[in-house]
Formats: sequence, C-alpha cells, structure tokens
Amino acid sequence: MSHSSVPKFIPTPEELSKVERDLRFHPSTVEHPKKLTAEQIAEFNRNGFRKGIRIFGEEEIAAIGRYFDDLLARTLAAGGDSYSISTAHLRYGRVYDLLTDPRIVASIKDLLGENVVAWGSHFFCKMPGDGKRVSWHQDSSYWPLTPSKAVTAWLAIDDATVENACMRFIPGSHRFGHLTYTLSENDEANVLNQTVPDVERLGEPVNVELKAGEISIHSDLLLHGSEANQSNRRRCGLTLRYCPADVRAGLGWNAKGVIVSGTDESGHWANPPRPGTD
Repeated sequence: MSHSSVPKFIPTPEELSKVERDLRFHPSTVEHPKKLTAEQIAEFNRNGFRKGIRIFGEEEIAAIGRYFDDLLARTLAAGGDSYSISTAHLRYGRVYDLLTDPRIVASIKDLLGENVVAWGSHFFCKMPGDGKRVSWHQDSSYWPLTPSKAVTAWLAIDDATVENACMRFIPGSHRFGHLTYTLSENDEANVLNQTVPDVERLGEPVNVELKAGEISIHSDLLLHGSEANQSNRRRCGLTLRYCPADVRAGLGWNAKGVIVSGTDESGHWANPPRPGTD
C-alpha cells in the first residue's frame, strides 16, 4: 500500500510529525460515575478497555443493520469498499444519531468527564472471506490529537466472534505509552499501514466477542487488531470516537468534533450540525 492509496482517514507520518503530541496514558479520574461503577472505571484504567456493554435491543440493532446494508450497497456502487465509509457522521444523519446517542455517551462520560466531544465514525466491515486483517496497532499513532485521552466505542452491527475475526486486545498495553511500529504499506492484506511487532512480549491477547447491539470501549493507546475473516459470515462494526473537550486536534481534525456533553469553552471544536441526508 503506497502513501497515495492510504485511506483518507489515515494521515501520513510526515503530516503527523508536524503535530506536537503528548502520547501518554491519562487515566480516568471521574469520581461519581452514573452508568459505570467505580470498579469498572478502575478496571478500564488497569486493562485499557471495557467490553460487552449492551446498548441496543434486537429490533433496534436489526434496523441499524438494514440501514448499513443499504449504505454499503451505495458505497460499493460508487466505487468504494467495505472499509471506506469514514467520518460518516458528517455525511449521514443516522450515523450522527448513533455517535451522539445518549446511551453510548453515558458510558463515555463516566470515563472522560462531563465535557465530551465526538469526532470520529468509521465502519470496519469484514466481508466473508475477504482475507484482510487489521494488524496490531495503537489508534493514537494515527491521530493528530493531544493529549492522548481519546477512546473508541466499537458498536457491533453483526455478531463478532472468533470465527468471523472479532477484535483482539492486549490488556494493559496502553500503560506502556506510545510503542514503536513498522510501516506495512506494501502489505495488501493489511487494512492499515502500521504494525507493532512482537506484541506477545506485552501480554496475552483477549478476544473481544460481541453480540450485535453491544459495544466495547478502548483507550487510544491500547494495542488491538484482528485476523482476516475466513468465515462465511460478515463482521461489521462501527467505531465511534470520543475525547474530552480540552484535547487539541491538528491537521483540521477539529472540524469533525461534535459536542455531545457539557461545553467546549475554548471553541476549538467546530460542532457541526446533524446532516440533513441519510
């Protein structure tokens, strides 16, 4: 994969080198959570993730799945692929609604505090037998954000199992800070363009199996990845990205940020309105 073919949601290393970033883990300091428990927040600080949080019931997630089926069909017809629906909340009202859904934001606030910005939405859809893996990586390596306080809620559109290549986490790896990676730009089987090598030295991987309608939440410094989907079942997830309002975004990424809780007193984030089209 050359720089010219890297998906638009990935800045080049040259672009990121111009952004001064604090890439250290900043643990949650929320003292009075409303959705999560104090023990669950301590577990997030220790392991870097929470998983299996039920958000949508069967009928609701089935409707979301039908919406995604239509959106994917339109994307493929326009020449895109199953990984190219990125920053979707700026184009599609229904994705904006998912990103700002109070049921998801409630858990995010318990980790990040009252003032929260939602800035990212990207479908990672592994078609049956598509042969593409997501190599071990840290999200913070790709993002022009500082300090490193962002989290991702991964919403299962389909059931995600070991069979159809669910995500895998290395618990506690977020506490090692930013890790050295190698560029894997010429590896056509890798969805991304970075790979952190020899992750086994950092811990035992955990499979993140989710039922459709559940979310996991992970730190932007947590090592994660997934194998290729060799099954006959699709595995689609929608990543929803959040950070505290005091995080600064370079490379114009502040234009993506929607205030979903509290305020952004600095006015750094653009807070765009809900798109009128789906």
